[in-house]
Amino acid sequence: MRLICWNVNGIRAAYKKGLVDFILRDGADVVCLQETKAEVEQLPKDLVNIPGYRSHFVSSMDKKGYSGVCMYAKHHPLKVVPGLGSERFDIEGRVQAIHFDDLVIFNVYFPNGKASPERLRYKMDFYEEFGDMAKRTVDGGKHVIVCGDVNTAHKEIDLARPKENERISGFLPEERQWIDRFLACGFVDTFRMFDPSPERYTWWDMKTKARERNVGWRIDYFFVDEGLRKRCRDAFILPDVQGSDHCPIGLELDMEV
Repeated sequence: MRLICWNVNGIRAAYKKGLVDFILRDGADVVCLQETKAEVEQLPKDLVNIPGYRSHFVSSMDKKGYSGVCMYAKHHPLKVVPGLGSERFDIEGRVQAIHFDDLVIFNVYFPNGKASPERLRYKMDFYEEFGDMAKRTVDGGKHVIVCGDVNTAHKEIDLARPKENERISGFLPEERQWIDRFLACGFVDTFRMFDPSPERYTWWDMKTKARERNVGWRIDYFFVDEGLRKRCRDAFILPDVQGSDHCPIGLELDMEV
């Protein structure tokens, strides 16, 4: 089972830069996109109906052209549930839960906390709400995969300039501590299972041409519950794939959906 996750920073812009070709060429079983910034009615038919895939979209109910997630799957899920069940968070269209037999894939665009103290509080509350849902799902007997733009670099190794950013949202102690707690309650950062090396990033500031210098952050993740650890065969970053200020990440497991 191969999964791809990518914050496309606008699905219509990514479409013009070859998104459909990338999905078909990669051939993943499941593709989860974040920050789609569009409603399904605004999209070209060949983007909604990619050959061999079923698509499911969640859009912001609050602002047009904001947030949003979508999923493409080769196998038909039992159900796809939008949101966390909380109007405060679900209005922004940040979550979908994709249910297969004994597996739930959460496709999540976590909030950014840089805009104001209020948005940082919103981000931290979202973290707690989501963490509780993920844990309840595992406790209910399901395996869980979480993928998306978490908007936080976990360790100093996960960004190019940690000292310069330690007071910036995205690398604040309380944000990093939430990831610590999430892992401690039974989840695994799959990329670090396979690659302990530095300078492995998934987002770069486009304004400063940081990608050309690889001055980046690793803020996109695949987490799995501890029970799936032994089934993980590879977790990777695809830094050469263009089309967004993020690059795709991937996960391969020994399992079927």
